[in-house]
Amino acid sequence: MKSRYFLLLTVFLLLVSSSRGIVYRVPIQGTIDLGLPPYIERAIDEAEINGADAIIFDIDTFGGRIDAATRIKDAIMDSKVTTVAFINRRAISAGALISLSCEKIIMTGGGTIGAATAVDIQGKKASEKVISYMREEMASTAEERGRNVEIAKGMVDEELRFTHLIINGDSVKVTDLEGRKEGKLITLTTETALKYNFADDTAETFDDVLTILGLEGSEVRDLRESWSEKILRFLTEPTISSLLMTIGFLGILFELQSPGWGIPGTIGVICLTLFFGTSIRTEMATTTELLFILVGVVLLLIEVLLIPGFGIVGVMGGVSIFAGFFLMLVPEHPLPADISSASWGFAIGIIGGIIALVLLGKFLIRTKFWQRIILPISERSSEGYSTSIGLEELVGHEGVAVSDLRPSGWVTVGEKKIFVVSEGEFVTGGEDIKILSVDGNRVVVRKISSNK
Repeated sequence: MKSRYFLLLTVFLLLVSSSRGIVYRVPIQGTIDLGLPPYIERAIDEAEINGADAIIFDIDTFGGRIDAATRIKDAIMDSKVTTVAFINRRAISAGALISLSCEKIIMTGGGTIGAATAVDIQGKKASEKVISYMREEMASTAEERGRNVEIAKGMVDEELRFTHLIINGDSVKVTDLEGRKEGKLITLTTETALKYNFADDTAETFDDVLTILGLEGSEVRDLRESWSEKILRFLTEPTISSLLMTIGFLGILFELQSPGWGIPGTIGVICLTLFFGTSIRTEMATTTELLFILVGVVLLLIEVLLIPGFGIVGVMGGVSIFAGFFLMLVPEHPLPADISSASWGFAIGIIGGIIALVLLGKFLIRTKFWQRIILPISERSSEGYSTSIGLEELVGHEGVAVSDLRPSGWVTVGEKKIFVVSEGEFVTGGEDIKILSVDGNRVVVRKISSNK
């Protein structure tokens, strides 16, 4: 009998436990950048897979990139799980669009939402084309979520004005919104947001939000950014991505001018891998940008391998590559702020990359750490060491260039194949040469004129 009661109690407890809801808490705080959408998309996918009752976005942001906010908005609108925006102090600019895309909006006392107009990096108002896009993006989102469309538009465009709003089917005269006047943007406080049905409720703590939703006692899963997502957000910052691009490209160029493979090429490959990897992950890299870069690489290879010197083809290749890199910093539908940010990041990246490589060449190679990596012992001539490769006896000998010398390349002298540098003129593969001097491992040659 006792065992039967125990079994019934166990089953009851299991049923109660299994009926406990699941709530995901996802913070959206700080600047909204291109590294944020993958994190939000992962959170929504995980919540859907685990059958969560709600996703509560803990929002406190002054805004950021509109393209990132639009991508987050689309993910939220497509969510099969109830979405709630808990505006924990403020949701400004891009943060207002994200909040508006949620099914419910709950604000803390003294909170604000609005001021979603598009501006450039100097804070000046964007063009009418951009304002129109953002205005209608806010309006369509508000309409889909049953919020007031006029207020949503007034958060973007200060040229709009109104005296009455339709609230719950009634025409209400508006006197307490500064943004109702032409020349003023709308930003709602918690009180006005509740009054005009732009927010559903107010709460001071996350537990209060759960109580309002009827989800008290639910299992709360705090979904934080993983280390890889934090790194992704850091690497996609315009200045950092520009530095990766520039150092990578310059590293490869330096490597092409020296025989074998060394440190500059390795650094270049690592930087370009990080740059392309993050761009593809955040959907910044499109076919157009990759085509620009591919064409530029092909032109550079043609210049290096087929055409003597460095001329218009090489310049066109460099311009094409840099154009592709720059376009990868600009979103598909750029705002003036995006273009300005990309331009500044691009310029800083180029200057910073050159400075970084110069400093690397001047100072790093002098450090003890570098010497331990490259040369475990000091090889001084006084101790019997020599940089000679034993070719001094070939001075004055003649040979044949087996590759183009621009100005370096390979020649054969007798049965020996030697890497040499021409005296300055271009030497075509197959032409006769003469060894002028040997200094350590540097062998200088001159083309033998045909009328010798």
